[in-house]
Amino acid sequence: MKIICIGRNYAEHAAELNNEKPTKPIVFLKPDTSFLKNNSPFYHPAFSSNIHYECELVVRICREGKHIEPKFAHKYYDQIGLGIDFTARDLQEELRTKGLPWELSKGFDHSAVVSHFIPKENLPDLASIHFSFSQNGVQKQVGKSSDMIFGVDELIAFISKFITLKTGDLIFTGTPSGVGKVEIGDLLEGYLEGEKMFECEVR
Repeated sequence: MKIICIGRNYAEHAAELNNEKPTKPIVFLKPDTSFLKNNSPFYHPAFSSNIHYECELVVRICREGKHIEPKFAHKYYDQIGLGIDFTARDLQEELRTKGLPWELSKGFDHSAVVSHFIPKENLPDLASIHFSFSQNGVQKQVGKSSDMIFGVDELIAFISKFITLKTGDLIFTGTPSGVGKVEIGDLLEGYLEGEKMFECEVR
């Protein structure tokens, strides 16, 4: 199983971090050791003092594909979930400033919270999936798939030009604006079309 992530896929999020709006999807990977499921707690790593949450729609790939055309991309995913792409923002900035790859700031252990999944046919409108994220009961992020710069089908087509997609692979589709720092003791919760998808305690 691969965890494939998309950066800066919401214009307002790119702007809040002073990044340019991309003209092509920005792709990075998280290893399987970053996977955190079943509402397990997230243990704040000692190497960072500025871990940020980034809540995202997560797409589950259901069949193997390479060089997938956009018009067929909908056949390659069957379920939608929600996740958190935890980011060590201080480490990311340090690495970026030096012109170095910043996978360590994204791919560390348990940096990818993943919820349970919902069959896509159970969602009212795949073109406009609504989700939200709360920190200690306060809503911090609200997003919908129609605000993505690159939609799910476009992402699947683009990624599959370079990386073969296999059953069980997950695509984190990018985060809307409102990202912020987590602290030990925080309770993080994600909602998809009003349904609670995950909760994660920071320890």
